[in-house]
Amino acid sequence: MSATRVNVEELLRNPEVQQVTANINPELLERRKYIPPKCEVFAKPYTVLKATDAYPFHIDREAERQLPKIIRNRVQVVEGLNSPDEAFRKQYSRKRHVGIVFSGGPAPGGHNVIAGLFDAARKANPANRIFGFLKGPDGIIENEAVEITRDMVDAYRNLGGFGMIKTGRTKIDTKEKMAFSKETCKALKLDALVVVGGDDSNTNAAFLAEELAEDGIQVIGVPKTIDGDIQVRDADGKVLCAMSFGFHTAARAFASEISNLCTDSSSDVKYWHICKVMGRVASHLALEVALQTHANITLIGEDIADYVGKQRIERAKEQGGVDYTAYGMTLRHLSRVICGAIIRRAEVGKNYGVIVIPEGVLEFVNEIQLFIIKLSTIIAEYNQTHDTDFHSAFSTLEEKLEYLRGLAKRSREEGTFSIWNTRDDDLFSDIPEFFQEGLLTERDSHGNFQFSQVETDKVLMGLVKDYLKRLTEEGAYKIGIERAYYRKMLEKEKLDPDTFGPVLFKNYDDKDATFLLARPSIISMKTLMQELVKGGLIQEGETVPASVENIYKKSVPKFKTQSHFYGYDGRGSDPTQFDCTYTYNLGLTVFSLIANGATGQMAAIRNLEIGFPKWEPLGIPIAPLMRLEERKGKLALVLEKSVVDVNSPAFQVAKAFREKWLAAHVDSDNYRKPGPIRFAGETEEDRPITLVLNAIGIDI
Repeated sequence: MSATRVNVEELLRNPEVQQVTANINPELLERRKYIPPKCEVFAKPYTVLKATDAYPFHIDREAERQLPKIIRNRVQVVEGLNSPDEAFRKQYSRKRHVGIVFSGGPAPGGHNVIAGLFDAARKANPANRIFGFLKGPDGIIENEAVEITRDMVDAYRNLGGFGMIKTGRTKIDTKEKMAFSKETCKALKLDALVVVGGDDSNTNAAFLAEELAEDGIQVIGVPKTIDGDIQVRDADGKVLCAMSFGFHTAARAFASEISNLCTDSSSDVKYWHICKVMGRVASHLALEVALQTHANITLIGEDIADYVGKQRIERAKEQGGVDYTAYGMTLRHLSRVICGAIIRRAEVGKNYGVIVIPEGVLEFVNEIQLFIIKLSTIIAEYNQTHDTDFHSAFSTLEEKLEYLRGLAKRSREEGTFSIWNTRDDDLFSDIPEFFQEGLLTERDSHGNFQFSQVETDKVLMGLVKDYLKRLTEEGAYKIGIERAYYRKMLEKEKLDPDTFGPVLFKNYDDKDATFLLARPSIISMKTLMQELVKGGLIQEGETVPASVENIYKKSVPKFKTQSHFYGYDGRGSDPTQFDCTYTYNLGLTVFSLIANGATGQMAAIRNLEIGFPKWEPLGIPIAPLMRLEERKGKLALVLEKSVVDVNSPAFQVAKAFREKWLAAHVDSDNYRKPGPIRFAGETEEDRPITLVLNAIGIDI
């Protein structure tokens, strides 16, 4: 009997159908209505800036040379003001045109920066106008802007993404682009320009501030990056900006998904979930995810770089030399560390788990950096001394590897030739073929290797799988069999467990062992039969008892993985309560800096790690934070990134819990459920766990 045909037109007219299929849902309406709390200073009708010398900076000579107009800026603390004099009131409340641009990847909370700026500007003077540049810095260069209205702001309050005005990655890094940008600012009669972005974007903000100073156009930066690598400390280590906005939301979004995988892994008990999280240089997101989820294994790039191979140092000393590669973990050693943890869990019956890997972990592996330097030199030298280029001469991977083997042979035969030695060749042979291919591909126009194209998790797990396969063949990788289960299965077949036990298991006589480990010699049905014959339990040619065969098969590990990448989903998430509040107050801070005449400053909130009641809005000078770094083969002045401090309380706590979270014991796993992201509610955490731990650590 066929179903009754549905009248679609009538169905679509149904009010309930329209309600449940509308773009607007109750959660969205609640988000839009939510009003983040304001820092205490913004409760006053006016704000004033108090410059302070309490926060000194080490100034780079090149920054001093290139940014003379803003290099001497000081930290400016925002203070509330009730009754200023008439001159101040007039200047503060004068009509202004302000432009704002999103630069770089999206980060949750950006819309609230606009909302905070808009609300503060309109409160100071209803005639103030805010212009949003479309699709990032291209909008400034090409004068593509839209005037931001209250309806636009209200439609995006507390929502994720940069959908209101979009974003882009163009850099204003040439005289021509700078000239077009200046022309746009003058055409719109801008009093100020606000650049919301990461390290490169705030670098742009500094140069724009320097260039536009003579035209009286202020430039303010806002620290945005989910990677969390914009953190500002002064020369004495005092924290001025503990974290860029968007980090908390992205980490919570990743943690929520990874927590689900922890649940799945411990339910299906057959997969290792390999979770790569964004963080091209710094491992802040991986650390926060570890603290949020208690994943079984979490790699922190900065910790790997900090590793010292003491055995290699001693071995080199005995030979009268120094092994510089002992400083920093090798890929081979790193894969062995992961394998060791996997095997330990398998021995207690847990052949499953969750591994968190930061996207940029390979940048911290010393040998990879050495490979890149050496291979780039080899390729460059070959191209200089031959009529054809390296990649034309050696078109296949095998041809390239053969050439390298020849260089290694030369290093053995000629004491002076050492650019590519036998140890290099041995280590390079351990690397999966696709990564060898990647390291040997043509460099960019500046001769640089592009790390962003490397499948980090694939490189590492390729080595792990190869080594686990070898250990399986050697009988070193086994799944533990619960003693009670073993006894039950054998007794079911009327066999004596105590007779078979010592023959099957290496630790059977250890009465405290809950899980039994098959002897290393038993690696196949053939070797199982041999051990049983040797033990006098069966005769040559007899069949292995079904229960014994079943136990053996359960002891044979199958290393199954599922790979996941967490990046774009997290940066597009709706912001947490922390990021909603943080970014709204950043927007209020931006207007305070503009209204008080600041330029070349980054809007920031001090004491994020302590908690909202003690938040202190301020402006941080950008120029003193800049350093010379190599970019595209040249030294360039850029805002310095912040990586994970391995001495910080947050990292030390995570390190102390590694063994507990690995849970290589008979008890349950120690997974933590971070819960869904909310923008309100008493149970919602008020800041990242990283910041909580660092704040507590300062007081101890």
